Amino acid sequence: MVNQSSPVGFLLLGFSEHPHLEKVLFVVVLCSYLLTLLGNTLILLLSILDPRLHSPMYFFLSNLSFLDLCFTTTCVPQMLFNLWGPSKTISFLGCFVQLFIFLSLGTTECILLAVMAFDRYVAVCQPLHYATIIHPRLCCQLAAVAWTIGLVESLVQTPSTLRLPFCPHRQVDDFVCEVPALIRLSCGDTTYNEIQMAVASVFILVVPLSLILVSYGAIARAVLRISSAKGRRKAFGTCSSHLIVVTLFYSSVIAVYLQPKNPYARERGKFFGLFYAVGTPSLNPLIYTLRNKEVKRAFRRLLWKEVKPS
Repeated sequence: MVNQSSPVGFLLLGFSEHPHLEKVLFVVVLCSYLLTLLGNTLILLLSILDPRLHSPMYFFLSNLSFLDLCFTTTCVPQMLFNLWGPSKTISFLGCFVQLFIFLSLGTTECILLAVMAFDRYVAVCQPLHYATIIHPRLCCQLAAVAWTIGLVESLVQTPSTLRLPFCPHRQVDDFVCEVPALIRLSCGDTTYNEIQMAVASVFILVVPLSLILVSYGAIARAVLRISSAKGRRKAFGTCSSHLIVVTLFYSSVIAVYLQPKNPYARERGKFFGLFYAVGTPSLNPLIYTLRNKEVKRAFRRLLWKEVKPS
């Protein structure tokens, strides 16, 4: 058995059964990673440098961008290394660090998206009281709660997962150290870990998603009560980017963590996991910049400052 005292680590199989696909995936993952770095760094800079973006919505968006930068950097370098060459190994310490950060940031994003939905609910349904309700102190408190829940979840689940008695072949049927793949690698009783993952999925996936759906149900009712078509489009425009991000993120996470136990589902889950780890962080900046006039204006103002003669 391989456990926490073993220095040999693991083999991340990823898509090694499709060697012709690995080089294509290397290019796709590398391009997505570069896009993630560029897009999220740009949003962070705009949120910091442009005073007009010093609002709760962009405070939460900058948190999301910073989270996505850390999230992809946790797994993509190792993923690129494994896709490019024959070596698929990761040390036990590397797997521990990757799993800990992956769980913490993934949980934080689930909570943060629910917080952003609450922000949009107040903006649309309580516009006259928005500045009173969503004040800077509350924004910091809500962001702190999201990051703290992520940290606590990882502190609880990471050690219990890596204490499992793993099979001697050490082959993780995934491209990163994820909880479901490590549980499948165990040759011992995993009942406790499966119950723990199920309970965590309810509190971290189902509850925030339910709150998001309730928020958008109230938003939809408020938007439909607006008499003018222009007013409805404007109200919907403030929420559409976040709604797209929520749909992409939660659909891929649910496919990874709540998949049935069969080989076809595991294979499909790896592609969803790849999209969840690499695709959504690269798409989030595009979704927010392409559909958000304020971000585009802030980008033009930043460019104008750079090119304007002194």
